[in-house]
Amino acid sequence: MSRINKVCVIGGGVMGAGIAAHVSNAGIPVVLLDIVPAGAEDRDAIAKGAIEKLLKADPAPLMHRRNAKLITPGNTEDHMDLLGQCDWIIEAVIENLEIKSALYARIDKYRKPGAIVSSNTSTLPLKDLSEGMSDGLAKDFLITHFFNPPRYMRLLEIVTGEKTSPQVADAVATFADRMLGKGVVKAKDQPGFIANRIGTYWLQCAVIEAMDGGLTVEEADAVIGRPLGIPKTG
Repeated sequence: MSRINKVCVIGGGVMGAGIAAHVSNAGIPVVLLDIVPAGAEDRDAIAKGAIEKLLKADPAPLMHRRNAKLITPGNTEDHMDLLGQCDWIIEAVIENLEIKSALYARIDKYRKPGAIVSSNTSTLPLKDLSEGMSDGLAKDFLITHFFNPPRYMRLLEIVTGEKTSPQVADAVATFADRMLGKGVVKAKDQPGFIANRIGTYWLQCAVIEAMDGGLTVEEADAVIGRPLGIPKTG
């Protein structure tokens, strides 16, 4: 798979919806899937609600409100067949290895040959995510760690495994660079990858300094937030 013309994001939370929005900013159609909420009359309620939140969010994840029309909402029970239309499938569900592994098995049944599959995990090693995968899926699988909010945070970490095809990694890196405006960094398969390993230390230092300086939470946020170029993530 060398060209990415349509994307699917599974997981309509803050990150999944934000990724879908930024892909739509590039003019690429996106399918956004999430689970069917218990007792809901509308089985697509979560994905539809995520799109509605995108239109109201600040900072705006959509470059133009009309980009939301490129995002097709659905659910993981009725619309997995839509994966067969997609060239890149991004998993952005809860950080639970059992849930992710079960989802990958389902994705493998519905994806078209050569479709790229990636996880947006920020914590789970690729070697654990890919355990038990078919060789065909493992070849097309990697980690693509976006940062929140995806439209504004330029960094994208890519983690590959022993079985990941170099062509797959190159295709994602090229698309992310040229179409999404990302600064792509290849990271090793280790806890926290690169940014979160550094960020955890930086955050701990900031907390200690704020406490030593007697700053309130609001004062600390005001000092180390936007004045340092750190966008809102909530």
